[in-house]
Amino acid sequence: MLREATALSALVGDMIEIPAGHVELRDEGTRRTWRVDVAPFLLAAYPVTRELHEALRGGVATSPRVPVTDVSWLEAVRFCNALSTATGRAPCYTLGDDPDGRDVTCDPDAGGFRLPTEAEWEYACRAGTTGERYGDLDATAWHRANSGGAARDVATRAPNAWGLHDMIGNVWEWCWDVYDPRVYGPYRVFRGGGWQDLPRALRASCRRRSHPAFHIDDLGFRLARSG
Repeated sequence: MLREATALSALVGDMIEIPAGHVELRDEGTRRTWRVDVAPFLLAAYPVTRELHEALRGGVATSPRVPVTDVSWLEAVRFCNALSTATGRAPCYTLGDDPDGRDVTCDPDAGGFRLPTEAEWEYACRAGTTGERYGDLDATAWHRANSGGAARDVATRAPNAWGLHDMIGNVWEWCWDVYDPRVYGPYRVFRGGGWQDLPRALRASCRRRSHPAFHIDDLGFRLARSG
């Protein structure tokens, strides 16, 4: 059991310490902006890979360093709980039977793995910068013009100033938050842009949403922990 936990922890990779701060979020549809204070937390240096995803399930992945995709929000939170348990941490999520995920609750202080909040994600993505991106698009991101039509191995583009790879491009990443329950019901946020997107989607502020059961070949997730 200890050997398995150690092996899984190694596959998680570096968890980067993100300092406290704040971020201004913006919804382009409503043109609303709001400030969110962010407490210190830990964020994985790159998205969950196929290797880690399959190792937790007892399988062996092809293209092991490619981000796992076709994972719904509900599957992502279940994965976080399973990985927490397998590595000796208390799970953050409590799940019920609602197919819309409305009954999922999160205790971020439990100590286990979780999805970042939308504010945590954008704050970490920006890493102190204020522009559309944290660096040159081709140098930092896999996107439609350079990906070759598929997701690419993680950490093969330049990181941001805090050592985080693939925050822009490669795969979109699920966040914890409900997008706008008054308009979109249970839809959850995802961020970052993917391997088939044009530059407009490859921005630190770009917000997308879908149903918690939705999955597609350019949407994955990244692990966070409260710290």
